[in-house]
Amino acid sequence: MTGSCRWLLALHSSTAELGVGLRCLEGSRPDRIATFPLGRALSNRLLSCVEEVLPAEDWPALGRLAVATGPGGFTGTRLTVVLARTLAQQLSLPLDGVSSFLLVARRLALSAPTWLVQELPRRGLVAGLYGPADGGDGMVELRQPRLHADAAALAALDPAPQRPAAVAVAEDVAELLALAHQAHRAGREAPWQPVLPAYPTAPVGV
Repeated sequence: MTGSCRWLLALHSSTAELGVGLRCLEGSRPDRIATFPLGRALSNRLLSCVEEVLPAEDWPALGRLAVATGPGGFTGTRLTVVLARTLAQQLSLPLDGVSSFLLVARRLALSAPTWLVQELPRRGLVAGLYGPADGGDGMVELRQPRLHADAAALAALDPAPQRPAAVAVAEDVAELLALAHQAHRAGREAPWQPVLPAYPTAPVGV
């Protein structure tokens, strides 16, 4: 399968659905993106699902890794972050960790600063502020996702519009592939050590 290609592997499990993406870092082969509605079965099926996209014997052909770091389901996000960190360490690969909210913001192509909000029953709202970068080239995180009491508390902090941080797994994996490939082309280093899951107010150690 690998041929002369080095692969970029992307993992996203901030919801009950696992997303796995694969892109050739050189050439023009089409991306491969697969989704798996695993729910609680993620811990048992994570490796087998990744192998459906890229068999383990081809992992030495990996050239870069990317993983969605949340916010989202703590257990699912943690599992893919641990796998990505382990592969990056063992194979000496760069690892891009990207907020799942930033992926949503890129997909929505926000034209102005906007709160992306995820409700946590009986706990409040996880919200981060996102908007276009200076010059309109890309999307940036203006305020990191953290826990807030309610929509009124958000509005008091910043009156920007509020939108649900609704994940679309396949599309967000495509955004994750694009961001990591952009970093690869720019020659940006991406050490695995700082990549940690975020839930819901701050990174959590692995």
